[in-house]
Order: sequence, then structure tokens, then C-alpha cells
Amino acid sequence: MIEAPFHAALADGPPGAVCVWLEPGAMRIRVAHWKAGDKGTVLLLPGRTECIEKYGRAAGDMVARGYSVITIDWRGQGLADRALPDRNVGHVDDFAEYQEDLDAMLAEADRAGLPRPWFLMAHSMGGSIGLRALARGLPIRAAVFSAPMWGISMSAWLRPVAQMITALAGPFRQAHRYAPTTGPETYLLQVLFEGNVLTTDREMWAYMKAQVEAVPDLALGGPSLAWLRAALKECSALAVLPAPSVPAICALGTAEKVVDVPPIHLRMAGWGRGQLDLYPGAEHEIMMEGPAARQRFFDRAASLYDANRG
Repeated sequence: MIEAPFHAALADGPPGAVCVWLEPGAMRIRVAHWKAGDKGTVLLLPGRTECIEKYGRAAGDMVARGYSVITIDWRGQGLADRALPDRNVGHVDDFAEYQEDLDAMLAEADRAGLPRPWFLMAHSMGGSIGLRALARGLPIRAAVFSAPMWGISMSAWLRPVAQMITALAGPFRQAHRYAPTTGPETYLLQVLFEGNVLTTDREMWAYMKAQVEAVPDLALGGPSLAWLRAALKECSALAVLPAPSVPAICALGTAEKVVDVPPIHLRMAGWGRGQLDLYPGAEHEIMMEGPAARQRFFDRAASLYDANRG
């Protein structure tokens, strides 16, 4: 175990964080955990562009409810290794690479003696990684999703263009380039609070923005064409998988504009032990919304986990 840097003041999480480097394959990733509550451990899977520090408060919410927490910087974001010389472009060639990162995170949970049983909490891209992991037999008792990326939101005219460009990017050696309409600047520094598509809560917006302002290495810009091709392929593959057998809640804001909404409704309608939980007026980041939405989210997550510990 090699200690990794962790910006505790920016994270504003519970005390006692342990942050380490792991090396699945040739890539170095960062994992942090809080061995605190003894009810079990929440495997918190962030979305694209995100870092461990962003989930400091979320970790605190679950620790306060009796759970330990472990979370991750996926390869290509946060302080984890980045595959391309331009560190601002989010890049993988295949979403299977994220499963390697998740396996390393689970091994660290075991090494650190984090309490069983395990529970899943996954946001956005973490939702697609989490759903694939469930199909692989991830040993959890219950799952909570926040605006899972089971489809990518884009205009009707852009979808065929994106599919064509990403298909050609590899043969023409352009897979490293930014996806259409994206660039190197991180979204939090690119737009104002007014009109953003992540949260309606100004204080949580400031919390997220302050992290990438203080530590620019935590920031990430747009995805590569290779990432977009891999993401579209994975979303299509996930759409035909049978519903997992574990109980689940999927939280979704009614003002969602980042991920594709119809695949979420379709998936949850066919999830026998699943429940779609709509948040009126909320945007993409349910865990980064105002106090009432956040309390509702973490209370319902803890209630589901509590009911499935035995």
C-alpha cells in the first residue's frame, strides 16, 4: 500500500480518510476509504470527470448513517494516471478498463478490512460501470443509482454524426481527439451557476467549483472520440441485459439534461426489485443538490441498505 495525496479540506468529509495508490495493469489509480460505520460498506462509484474529493460530503452522509465508504478516481480522471499527453481529455479505449479499476478497488476494500456486507452507490458514468459489475456478479446486497449513464443525451441530428465520427476515428488515428462540441476546459469553470445543468443549489456548485480551482490537476475536460465510441457501445450492450436480482433505487431529477432519460425509465420499469425515485426540479447531481434533496437521497439509500443487511 502506497499513500496517495488527499485534499481533506476541499473534500469536507469525515475524519479518518485513508487514500492510496493502486495499479491495475499499467495504470495508477487512487482510492480513498473511511472505515467508520459497522453496518457495511458503500462502494461509491463516481461519474465522468469526477474525483474522490467531490464525494467527501457524501461519504460523511453515509458515515453518519452507520456505513463505511470507499470511492475511486477512475483511470483518466482525478489524480489517477491519464492515458494521453493532453491530460484534459477523458480517454479509455474500452469500458472494460473501468472494470479493472473496480476490481482493484474491491481488493483494497478487502485488504483494508472494510466491513461487509457491501452496497453500491453509483452516479452517472459510475452507473454504467456499476450495472456492468452487477451483471458480472458484484457481491452486493442492494444498489442505489443517481442519474445513471445508461444512455447518452444528445440531439437527434448529432447521434448519427457521433456514431460515424467515432467509427472512423480509429482507422484514421484520430481517436485521441475531443468528441464533438467538447474541449479541454472543465465544465465547472466554463459556465456560470445560472444555467448550469448539474445542480440547482448554489452552495454545492461553489463546493464543486472550489475543488478544481484550488487543484487544477483534479479537473477534466471533454471525452475523447474513443471514449465516446466505447460509451455508446457499452450503453447499447447494457440495454439488452436482464434486470439484476438485487433490490435497487434509481434517483433521477425531472430536469435531467446530461444522460439520456428514456433508457432509465425503461430499465427501471423492468427491474422487478427496483424503484424509480423522481426528484421534482432537480438536475443531474442529486447528491450535489440542496439540503432537502440530499437528505432524502441518503435517507432512502440507508433505508434500502438497512433492509438488506441480513
